[in-house]
Amino acid sequence: MKNNLITKIIIGGLLFSGLNGFAQKTTLEVDIAKTVTKIKPTMFGLFFEDINFAADGGLYAEMVKNRSFEFDKPLMGWEQPNTKRSSLNKQSGVATPIKVSENKTNTNFCRVLINDPQGYALINEGFRGMGVKKDAKYNISLKAANHGNAIKKIIIQFIDKDKKVIGETSIVPTSDEWKNYSVQFTATQTEAKAKLKITFEGTGTIDLDMISLFPEDTWKNRKNGLRKDIVQLLYDMKPGFLRFPGGCIVEGRTLADRYQWKKSVGNVEDRKTMMNRWNVEFSHKQTPDYFQSFGLGFYEYFQLSEDIGATPLPILSCGMACQYNTGELAPITELDPYVQDALDLIEFANGSVDTAWGKLRSDMGHPKPFNLKLIGVGNEQWGPDYIERYKVFEKAIKSKYPNIAIVSGSGPSPSGEFFDYGMQELKKLNAKLIDEHYYESPKWFRENATRYDKYDRKGPKIFAGEYAAQSVSGANPNNRNNWECAFSEAAFMTGLERNAEVVNMTSYAPLMAHEEAWQWTPDMIWFNNLEAYGSANYYVQKLFSTNKGTDLLTITNDGKPLTGQNNLYASAVKDVNSKEVIVKLVNTSATPQEVTVDLKGGKLASKGTVITLTSPNLNDENTFAQPKKISPTETEYKLKGEKAQLNLGAYSVTVLKLRME
Repeated sequence: MKNNLITKIIIGGLLFSGLNGFAQKTTLEVDIAKTVTKIKPTMFGLFFEDINFAADGGLYAEMVKNRSFEFDKPLMGWEQPNTKRSSLNKQSGVATPIKVSENKTNTNFCRVLINDPQGYALINEGFRGMGVKKDAKYNISLKAANHGNAIKKIIIQFIDKDKKVIGETSIVPTSDEWKNYSVQFTATQTEAKAKLKITFEGTGTIDLDMISLFPEDTWKNRKNGLRKDIVQLLYDMKPGFLRFPGGCIVEGRTLADRYQWKKSVGNVEDRKTMMNRWNVEFSHKQTPDYFQSFGLGFYEYFQLSEDIGATPLPILSCGMACQYNTGELAPITELDPYVQDALDLIEFANGSVDTAWGKLRSDMGHPKPFNLKLIGVGNEQWGPDYIERYKVFEKAIKSKYPNIAIVSGSGPSPSGEFFDYGMQELKKLNAKLIDEHYYESPKWFRENATRYDKYDRKGPKIFAGEYAAQSVSGANPNNRNNWECAFSEAAFMTGLERNAEVVNMTSYAPLMAHEEAWQWTPDMIWFNNLEAYGSANYYVQKLFSTNKGTDLLTITNDGKPLTGQNNLYASAVKDVNSKEVIVKLVNTSATPQEVTVDLKGGKLASKGTVITLTSPNLNDENTFAQPKKISPTETEYKLKGEKAQLNLGAYSVTVLKLRME
C-alpha cells in the first residue's frame, strides 16, 4: 500500500512537472534522397455543396432573393409595406404573381397595379439583407412590359435599416412588350442590412420579371458573377480539385428534386428555380426561403475550377434519392436517362464545338474544352442497389470515354456494415477511386492517423471526400470550428499525406456557411453579407494544400512513423519544382515539445522558413470580430548542420521549409 502511494506521488509529480513546461524530446529522421511515391496534384482540394446558403446568398453574388418570382410562394422575399387605401377607397397599389403556362422554366412574373404612386413601394429583403459598400457600384437589371406606357419611371433605391435612401437610380420603361433594362448606381454608405426599394411614377399596370442586382466588383469582374472575397479565399488555397455541386444536394429528397445539370446551363433566366433540399431538412434551423436559382450552375462550376487552378470533379445522380429521406430508386430498366446525363456532361465539358453539348459550352463563352478527367457516380449511396447501378454507369462511361476516371462511393460512414460491403464490392470491380466520408470526434481523428497505413497499395485509390471533426456530434447545431477540431484534423492529415500511395484526393466539408442562414456546422469558411473569413480549419487545410510538395518522403522516430507517440504527428515531402523539403509537425499535447529533425541524403541551405499555427485554448475559434485570431505566423529559420532543432508549442501545427541546394 505504501509503495503504491509513493508510486502515485512520483507519477503525479512527473505529470505536474510536464504540465509546467518541461518539454518532451523527440528525434526524427528524414531521407531527402528517397522518394516513397509521387504526390498527386489533386491531393488537397475543395468540396462545394449548396448548403448553408453557399450558392444563392453566398458565392453567387446575386443580391435579390426570388428575382423571378419562382419560389413556391411567388412573393416570398418581397414586401409591399405601403398598400394604403386612397380617398377613393382603392389600395395605393398591389403586386400579383401571374403564371404563364407555356413557359416551362420561368413560369411566373409579377403584375404591379399602381393607383397612388406616392403610397406604393415594392421592396426586396435580399438574403438576410443586402450587403452594400460605400462608393461601390451595383448593376440592376429587369424585364418590364409597361401596359399602355402608363408608368413613366421606375425608381430604384437602396434603403438602410432605418429606411434612409443610400443609393438611387431610375429606369424609363419604353415598351408595352417585354423588354430588358439595365442601369448602374452607387451606394452612398456601407450597410449590411440594406434592402432594394422600387417605386413608380405614374398610375396603371406594369409587368416585372428577373429583377436582378449584382455588385460591379465580382471575381474577375465578370458580369453577374461570383463574390470576389469568397473566391479569393478559395484561390489562396491553391486547391488541386473542386468537387461540385454536392453532396446530398445531388441526390434530392426524391428523384424529382435531384440536381439535374442540364437544367443549370444555358441562359440564366431559363434555368428553372427549385426548392433547396436543405430548406426544411433540420428542425433546428429551417430555412423556408432557401431555393436554387441555378445562376451558379455547371458551366459556372467548371469556370470556377479553371479560375482557381483546380481539376473539376462533378458528381451526378446514380438514380437513387437520398437514402436518409425517401431512398426512391429509378428501376434499372429506366436508368438510361441518368446514364445519358453523365455521357452528355462529359461532352459538354470536353466535346468539340461540332458536338451538341460542346456547342452549348462554346455558345456560353468557353470554346476550349474544360479538360474534365474525373466524374463521380452517386454521392454517398450504399448497399446492393448502389453497386448494381454503379456497374451500369461504369460500363457506359468506360465504353465511350475510357480515359475518364470514375469516383465511386463507400457510403456515409468510415466503418460498419454498409462501408464494409461497399468496399468489398467496389474492390471486386477494380474501382479507380473510392470516396470515403467521416464526421467524427476530434479524438477519432487523432486516433485514426494510421487509418490508411495497411490499405492495399495495389488496390483502389482513396478519395477522402468529406471529413470534419465534430466538437459535439454529427449534425449537431452546437458544433464549433474550434482549435481542437482543427489541430486534430491536421494530425489526421499527416496520415493522409503519409499514405499518398493510396490517398489521392482529400477535402474538408462543408466548405462554407452564411452567418445567419446555416443548416450544418462546422464549416470551413464563414461569411455574412459584407465579409468572409477562414476558420482555424481553413488555415490547417491551406497549410497542407499550399505545401503539398511533389514527392513523399519518410519521416520516422526509431524507424517508425510518428502517428501520435507523445502526442506528436509528422509527415514530410519535397517539392522538386521549388527545390524545398517540407516537414509538417503537429503537437496535440498541452505542453511544448522539442523535436530534432535529422535531414539526410541531401545538402540544404542554411536559411529556411517556419510557419506556425497555434492557439492556447482548445475552444478558441476565428470570428467576424477576430477573423485571424488563429492564423499562421511565418519566421525565418536558421539550420545548423543536418539537424533541425524545433520547439513545438502546445496545441500547434508547424511547417518547416528548407531549400535544397
